[in-house]
Amino acid sequence: MTHSARLTNSFAGEWELYVVTDGTSLDWPEHSFARTMPVPTLQERTDALALLGYSVAGGATWEWQEMPSGAMDRVELLAAVDVQPTGGVA
Repeated sequence: MTHSARLTNSFAGEWELYVVTDGTSLDWPEHSFARTMPVPTLQERTDALALLGYSVAGGATWEWQEMPSGAMDRVELLAAVDVQPTGGVA
């Protein structure tokens, strides 16, 4: 079974990774990078997913999306990738 992992800087501008599962957002596994810059590297995202018990699904790649809220506002970024449980902590 695959899920969607998402990386966002929308909460107070700090980077956070979470995995959308069947439960409510209060149940989703999450990892905070506790920083606003720089954008977490591919390796940092892979490591965070592993800590949560997930890995990128075969052949999946991160897809980025901008979410502007106004012409003069900070742009929020969202990245998503399909992941699968590794049988670990998740």
